[in-house]
Amino acid sequence: MIEVRPGGRRRIDRVLSPDYTSGIDRCALSEVRQLRDEAAQEETDLSYLRRVLHARIDIVRAEQRRRREGGSAPVVDQLASILADNAVGPATGSGRYQTIEPSRAEAHRRHVEALVSDVDLSDVTSLPDQKLDQVLATYVAEEDSVSRLRRQVQQVVDRLNDEIARRYREGAASVDDLLARERGL
Repeated sequence: MIEVRPGGRRRIDRVLSPDYTSGIDRCALSEVRQLRDEAAQEETDLSYLRRVLHARIDIVRAEQRRRREGGSAPVVDQLASILADNAVGPATGSGRYQTIEPSRAEAHRRHVEALVSDVDLSDVTSLPDQKLDQVLATYVAEEDSVSRLRRQVQQVVDRLNDEIARRYREGAASVDDLLARERGL
């Protein structure tokens, strides 16, 4: 489980620190945007981690279903279909269109692999039922934890976006200034 460490140096620790957004009304607009972009990057990374966990959950559930139904086709032969069907269920919560790539994809894959380091999902058919149940419980618990953190980060992003919007609405920031800066004028 990912734990937020008060005073920690990781991005998740900074973004979920209670003082991350305190005083944003007194910060320069560029600083508010920088904080928002950092929080948005953390949201992207957590979303990626959730997708990796969902894929693992889907594979384990597909193998459990294959065993219950007495199927003979190996799960690996159905992998494209399994991952496309999203066996975890419909999306819940605040999905957002993200234009940035995860910054720590490899670290997230290693994190998921370390959750059940003695399990090789490439040969899921060789795992006993009890082990599959344990693996599924581990992945589901981690996905729940990551989802909670992601929702908290989304709230931070929302607070920062609200502050930016407030400044435009009240005239403290100008769209013309933004466009000129974007054009390099």
